[in-house]
Amino acid sequence: MIGVFDSGLGGLTVVRELLAKIPQYKIIYFGDTARTPYGTKSAETVTKYALENTRFLLEKGAQVIVVACHTVSSTAMPVLKETFRKIPFFEVVTPSFKKALQLTRKKIIGLIGTRTTVESGIYQRLFHEADPEVKVVVNPAPLLVPLIEEGWLNKPETRRIVRKYLMPLKIKGIDTLILGCTHYPLIKKVIGEKAGKRVKLIDPSEEVAIEVAEFIEKSFPLKESLKVNGEPEIWVSDLTSNFEKLAQLFLKRRLRLNKVSL
Repeated sequence: MIGVFDSGLGGLTVVRELLAKIPQYKIIYFGDTARTPYGTKSAETVTKYALENTRFLLEKGAQVIVVACHTVSSTAMPVLKETFRKIPFFEVVTPSFKKALQLTRKKIIGLIGTRTTVESGIYQRLFHEADPEVKVVVNPAPLLVPLIEEGWLNKPETRRIVRKYLMPLKIKGIDTLILGCTHYPLIKKVIGEKAGKRVKLIDPSEEVAIEVAEFIEKSFPLKESLKVNGEPEIWVSDLTSNFEKLAQLFLKRRLRLNKVSL
């Protein structure tokens, strides 16, 4: 199975992209809804949670782990890879960085995300190492996740807040914008409108799904051993009726959520 985890339900956008690109493989997802958000917590706490999430998915039979959380991707990956050396890991930062570097023409790239992701400086480091001429303009957008989780995808309030977050980036002349949180694809249309037609949006959910699909197709032993078919298996650490509605919104299908205590 392909295991995917996130701090909440935002990572279901990654599941949606995986289902679109490699629907033949079984996916198990864990959303840490009891401890979300991760973006306001210390790197030490985030790493502890990430280790627990990974162990849960491996115990359930996952053979590949996709970290669908930008906060974990920007803080905990070295520890995860060192702890579980035999497991292929994928995260959402690297494929987004690669795509943005490929698309930018003016070498002015914008990033919105949680405070932890933005303040980690991981994107700034990656771009500087790849091309010191690239300028990365960042702005934390902490209000977007709770708005999305309330289902306020196209409310006037959401549109105004998106506009406010993007204004400093637009003033700097960005031509590419990384959606630094897996929740954001749900309001991609609003973000695109407020960013402007000349700004290319980078959707990390789509980019990491492409990377995972390519890896599996090239890995014959893994490809042969992966469990096929079946509906996605969705686990959460806290369960409410709102989470069920939100999960169906993310995946655009009816789902049964399973609760587990880590």
